[in-house]
Amino acid sequence: MATTDVETVGNGADKAKLAGAVASAVAGFVGFYLLSNHGAWVQWAALLLALALAVGLGLTAGPGQRLIAFGRDAVKEVKKVVWPTRKEAGQMTAYVFAFVVVMALFLWLTDKLLEWVLYGLILGWR
Repeated sequence: MATTDVETVGNGADKAKLAGAVASAVAGFVGFYLLSNHGAWVQWAALLLALALAVGLGLTAGPGQRLIAFGRDAVKEVKKVVWPTRKEAGQMTAYVFAFVVVMALFLWLTDKLLEWVLYGLILGWR
């Protein structure tokens, strides 16, 4: 029987941090609209400050730490990739274009052959 791993928030501190992050984000959006008579700078400052607080709280919780670790691992893996040279990339692009042209011609010829067989020979419409 296959088991599935489900990510859950572990302890109360993580739950509190994530709840605080959500509350901060909601407060930022609410504040943005409630501060509409104080000018755009105040609105945007309140929103960005609340969202920065929400991101900070979210990244200090367990799931946020796992997200950061995943990002670090992804960067390590990308650094291991051997990228093609400019010449190799150009050659592969030319191969793809040549294949596309050959397939287009093949499909066009197949279409015309089937059209000739069906309409010309079998049905006699031409």
